[in-house]
Amino acid sequence: MIPRYSRPEMVAIWSPEARFKIWFEIEAHACDAQAALGVIPKENAAAVWKAKDVEFNVARIDEIEAVTKHDVIAFLTHLGEIIGPDMARFVHQGMTSSDVLDTAFNVQLTRAADILLADIDRVLAALKARAFEHKMTARIGRSHGIHAEPTTMGLTFARFYAEMARGRARLVLARAEIATGAISGAIGTFANVNPAVEEHVCKMMGLAPEPISTQVIPRDRHAMFFATLGVIASSMENIATEFRHMQRTEVLEAEEYFSPGQKGSSAMPHKRNPVLTENLTGLARLVRSAVTPALENVTLWHERDISHSSVERAIGPDTTITLDFALNRLAGVVEKLVVYPENMLKNLNKFNGLVHSQQVLLALTQKGVSREDSYRLVQRNAMKVWEKGADFRVELKADPEVRAALSEAEIDANFDLGYHTRQVDTIFTRVFGHA
Repeated sequence: MIPRYSRPEMVAIWSPEARFKIWFEIEAHACDAQAALGVIPKENAAAVWKAKDVEFNVARIDEIEAVTKHDVIAFLTHLGEIIGPDMARFVHQGMTSSDVLDTAFNVQLTRAADILLADIDRVLAALKARAFEHKMTARIGRSHGIHAEPTTMGLTFARFYAEMARGRARLVLARAEIATGAISGAIGTFANVNPAVEEHVCKMMGLAPEPISTQVIPRDRHAMFFATLGVIASSMENIATEFRHMQRTEVLEAEEYFSPGQKGSSAMPHKRNPVLTENLTGLARLVRSAVTPALENVTLWHERDISHSSVERAIGPDTTITLDFALNRLAGVVEKLVVYPENMLKNLNKFNGLVHSQQVLLALTQKGVSREDSYRLVQRNAMKVWEKGADFRVELKADPEVRAALSEAEIDANFDLGYHTRQVDTIFTRVFGHA
């Protein structure tokens, strides 16, 4: 991923230096296990660890790979140069390249997941704080983009909190799903390496042994992982899209923080554009673009092919780096979002009480009017508001059929905004628990 959308901590996980360090640790732990089993001399295993604090020469490994056309062999050759060929001759004993590649990849993904979980925690904290800040800030709810009934900005933040909390729970499961390693040798039969080696390496690397692998770890695990990132990205876009709508000039219920010196347009000095949330929409598309290739990677020929390899070299770093950046950008947007309660109330009242139509409908049915007739009476007066800008309450009071069932006081009682917010505490308890 380009530096513009990257954060150092996540980028570091995917650096060549970090990758080779993980490869080294896998090989060194495997040597320890082999030595404990008496397969290789203990002094050889101990000698491998002499490279623990050595900075692997990425350029040298690339130079060797240019000849060998094999990255793991190039790494092992360089490791032999560091610790000496005699001490290195038992490294990689009974192992195959995928033992190193797949186990290391899953280590990287679990470390990336830990960063992403912390990112989501920041988003959740911001959403929760803003939810309680605007718990009773009234705004109009919309369905199909059309005014529906009143809600609160607090409920808007709360539902986004609940959605991101579900995303976090899924990522916890996806992390567990991907946290496996395999040191099972060619074809995965353990013919040349004892299962105890796999158990030791996985324990030391923070993984669980893959119950059964071929020459590769099953890719349904990776499909689950990247699909989860795709869902989280979609939830992120869901939030961003709502904020983008709220910033539209004719709505202006909230907007991204516009910092001193910021410019909105090269041509129009008056512009204040939702650039961050638009950016989040685009980044979400990038994250989701990894999902289909990850699903297609599940199907591999026989016990192994490498059709998945090129895909994962791209989507592993690009997807996690992009989502890491995007989640932190989203957290910043939520934390600094400028909310305009007065504009929310103005929009809510734009159609002269029309948003209370269902209350009137239900009141009529409670008075014995059939639902069909109640709907007809309310809609008849509601259309006058849409088409002529009339006042809904005035029209209802002037309608003899409505007045036959409801007094003026009973009509007025159905225009109480508090009616729509009386269950907010109940919803907040469901989402956030008891204070």
